Amino acid sequence: MTDKIVRIGGASGAFVDSAIAVPQLLTVPGMNYLIFDYLAEGSMGVFGRMQAMNPALGYMTDFVDVHVGPYLRDMKEKGIKVVANAGGLNPRGLAEALRKRADEQGVQLSIGVVDGDDLRPRLDELRQRGISEMFTGAQFPDKILTANAYFGGFPIADALARGADIVVTGRVVDSALILGPLIHEFGWSPTDYNLLSAGTVAGHLLECGAQVSGGTFTDWADVPDWAHTGYPVGECRADGSCVITKPENTGGLVSVGTVAEQLMYEVSDPQAYIVPDVVVDFTTCTVKQEGPNRVRVSGATGYAPTPTYKVSVTYDDGWRQVAMQPIIGVDAVKRAERQGAAILERTREMLRDRNLADWRLSHMEILGGEAGYGARANDHRKSREVIMKLVVEHDDKRAADLFWREQNSAIMNMSVGTSIGFGGMPMPITQHFSFLIDKTELDASVTVDGETRTVKVPTDGGYRPEATVRPSVPANSSETTTASVPLVALAWARSGEKGDLFNVAVIARQPEYLAYIRQALTPAAIAGWYKHFLDPKTGKVDRYEVPGIGALNFVVDGSMAGGINKSPRLDSGAKGMAQQLLEFPVPVPEAVAARVGAAKAA
Repeated sequence: MTDKIVRIGGASGAFVDSAIAVPQLLTVPGMNYLIFDYLAEGSMGVFGRMQAMNPALGYMTDFVDVHVGPYLRDMKEKGIKVVANAGGLNPRGLAEALRKRADEQGVQLSIGVVDGDDLRPRLDELRQRGISEMFTGAQFPDKILTANAYFGGFPIADALARGADIVVTGRVVDSALILGPLIHEFGWSPTDYNLLSAGTVAGHLLECGAQVSGGTFTDWADVPDWAHTGYPVGECRADGSCVITKPENTGGLVSVGTVAEQLMYEVSDPQAYIVPDVVVDFTTCTVKQEGPNRVRVSGATGYAPTPTYKVSVTYDDGWRQVAMQPIIGVDAVKRAERQGAAILERTREMLRDRNLADWRLSHMEILGGEAGYGARANDHRKSREVIMKLVVEHDDKRAADLFWREQNSAIMNMSVGTSIGFGGMPMPITQHFSFLIDKTELDASVTVDGETRTVKVPTDGGYRPEATVRPSVPANSSETTTASVPLVALAWARSGEKGDLFNVAVIARQPEYLAYIRQALTPAAIAGWYKHFLDPKTGKVDRYEVPGIGALNFVVDGSMAGGINKSPRLDSGAKGMAQQLLEFPVPVPEAVAARVGAAKAA
């Protein structure tokens, strides 16, 4: 058993991921599983709107038509099983579509379905409880599109144990797509907390697809052949260790840096990463280069799970319209700012004339003017090519239609050098609402070949936050630091949004650099760097030590104007926050500055 390796390919990391992954991963010798992660809060809202128009839909049609359907015979012949959350709001409908495709190809498949996560039939009951949003305290919303609990890995393991070739789920936590197969293959129990944590770490690394194999890496210039980036493969063992690699003859890169960045991606408190089956402590993980494009990850520890599931609700909240207007020539920034202000003034007057309320939100950014950099922006006033981005929101679609029609007229009656703009039809706004529900209140249902049963999981929890022992923080270095280098010379970094906060992880390139990074990147320094994003009432910065990989993780709260589903900003997903931080000047000794300068020159 100790020599057994389970190979899992990360074939999709998002709703819009590439179709190149499956053909690559099917060439890997000894591949056991392909996993497909499609769901996020925004994509659940898309499925909700889709199903409202056609109740038979509500699932990821590309899963059948593009990603898996064309390869069913090859997968069956090679014994490769598939696990995917492509079911969205209708996993049974997806299973039926898969059966039809398999029948057309003459392929015999056993398909498992995990559901029970959909709470829409209980909305009236939940609303009557007076449930509030777990982060903001907001009241339970109206016009709900979706309401789903996040299940864990054990229902998936049950479907596999009953012989399913393909398991499709509704809303499960992303990493459960990998943890489920590992529970099944290695027989891990609900109280094997360290092993469940290790499996969750493997899942966290693989579920974002090529982000761990060179995609979005700090050292982007070192990553070869983006056109053929290799999707990741996890070679997982019963002790919880995992080697991340990728198919032969593909582009991309698997290195300590790419893996460490993904390890900390969208992690808030690295000692309290809460998933349904366990609470993971990332601070004990180690990452080691084992060979070219092979990185071993081990050492995760875990705690008992919580007694609750997280529930994600999406709801309809009015209309948004976005105008993007290219403006070209001398004084382009000034002209763009004046044009945006004029369009808002004009349309506000038109709304009043029609007895419609004012815009509930209006937002202008000059793309090319470094609006996201605040006081650290370069002298962008001389830029001669910009795009004026103008965002408005309203409860009434008529207002959004009015704005779109009127902003188009600017090309003829406002600024010289305004070219043909782009944007689109008014977009319905999908908002997000989260709360917790006791695990005793719902069960996962698992159906394999028409036979349905309930999968029971522990419901008593046991997680005790106060028992967490924080890593010690070393004293500041007494070395003389008379030189300064940008953070990127000393570290890799990755950032990502979670609602109204983002995290940015900073991983030292060499262990000895961490002391200089820690001394420079205090919570106060980080707050100052991002001060133009921080809400004056809720903004704050927490710093966490991650000694296993020589990293610091910063959680910047009250900074994202509601996050990816709400924020009108250019960087609503906080993907560029780490890129901004990599310019931070870090004081170092002269010898260190010379060393990193020489390395860069080489």
